[in-house]
Amino acid sequence: MSRGRFIVVEGAEGVGKSTQAARLAAFLRSHGITAELAREPGGTAVGEGIRELVLASGETIPRETELLLIVAARAAFVRQRVEPALSGGTWVVSDRYDLSTFAYQGHGRGIDLDWIERVNSYATAGLTPDLYLVLDLPVRDGMTRLERKDRPLDRIESESRGFLRRVRRGYVELAGSLECAELVSASGRPDQVEARIHDVLAGYFPGTFPHRGSGGAGGRNGESERGAKEVR
Repeated sequence: MSRGRFIVVEGAEGVGKSTQAARLAAFLRSHGITAELAREPGGTAVGEGIRELVLASGETIPRETELLLIVAARAAFVRQRVEPALSGGTWVVSDRYDLSTFAYQGHGRGIDLDWIERVNSYATAGLTPDLYLVLDLPVRDGMTRLERKDRPLDRIESESRGFLRRVRRGYVELAGSLECAELVSASGRPDQVEARIHDVLAGYFPGTFPHRGSGGAGGRNGESERGAKEVR
């Protein structure tokens, strides 16, 4: 049995990660691929508990504590959820993974990126996704989308616009530096964003998915530049 693939949907607040992750899992299943949908932090009992603490807590959480909680959840996520699925031939689609930590706790909170790299490497046991889909949208537009939802903002969504802009810039920088990452415009309707994602999949997994050819996937004229990127 061949090993499954690991695809992660990333991006700042309001870009539509959860919507596109769910659509992607459904798309894979429509092509006869066994696929699981997961989220980070979460995906396990301990991870969901940490998620509630990090997102819903009304208390001030030191940035170092926030980081260590999130990577603790990730250690369980990788070992209890992702690795068993991949080993069994299942594809895993995750709503967030480790780029979130570099973007939010690194670029956003200002924690040293090299130190994050060390603790994250321990938590993940070196597990790197086959593909990161980094959805990108101006912060103003993302917050407008969130404000239209009939629910209160969580702890991270309630952060300052300056913090969220730093997070977005971090994601753009990260997507440009990784061989297995693609920046995807999150503007427009969900079906338009989904079409861009399908185009990216056709390029990364040739022979598995048909090439749609509509383009517009990334911030570089819709063209993949995997060969010009370096692996983190």
